[in-house]
Amino acid sequence: MFYLSKIVWLLLQPLSLAFFLCFAGVLLALFRFRRVGGALSLCAALLLFVTLYTTAGSVALQVLEDHVRKPQVDPTSLSCIIVLGGAFETPVTTSRGGIELNQAADRFVETARLALKYPQSKILVSGGDGSISGAYEGEAGASERFFSAFGIHADRLIKENTSRNTFENMLNTAALLKDNKLSDCLLVTSAFHMPRSLGLFRHAGLTVMAWPVDYRTTGIETLGLDFTQPSVNAQQTATAAREWLGLVGYYLAGRTGSLMPN
Repeated sequence: MFYLSKIVWLLLQPLSLAFFLCFAGVLLALFRFRRVGGALSLCAALLLFVTLYTTAGSVALQVLEDHVRKPQVDPTSLSCIIVLGGAFETPVTTSRGGIELNQAADRFVETARLALKYPQSKILVSGGDGSISGAYEGEAGASERFFSAFGIHADRLIKENTSRNTFENMLNTAALLKDNKLSDCLLVTSAFHMPRSLGLFRHAGLTVMAWPVDYRTTGIETLGLDFTQPSVNAQQTATAAREWLGLVGYYLAGRTGSLMPN
């Protein structure tokens, strides 16, 4: 299932899909199926236009980010923080060492803030190498260097370094929570990723408090044209498409109890 999901995403992410539609259109046109080929090429052009020059991706992402609200105040007490991986540039850290964070860095920045505020809390870091090659260090390993830089001792960390996707995050985390007799933990992940993550954990009978971070939209996005930042629009669209596909896939597979869990 892991490798199948990687292949499906390779084919269906917006820019790849536009390329394959265009390529198929050219081939069909060469073999005298000009109308069908032209229709596919037109679809590719429309998909590229929507991806690069509209706010559709940001609006789709905003729907996910707004679905699970972050609490207004910090909890009165906290015994356990679960943070899902996805914030380290593991190809870079594997070869260069050190700490290299990506756009999801807020997951670990916020976890560090909470860990310093609640020094008695345990930190369960869930995240292995999610690449197809499996050649990189897991995020749980890199996290020890990150937290130690802020004076958070390694004995507070519970590292789950084998999961490759969100479903495996949940499965492996559930086992560690049971082994360490931990419950009612805070769940930290990106806001757009929270509906799927929360749905998995709650469908498995795990009680967690959602703590979304790493917002990618303003919260007031509206659908329209945007010719100023095509690369950003493409990234927003790809992130939204991947998460929506994940929600649908997990629901159809029976891994979550509803299409938009809360």
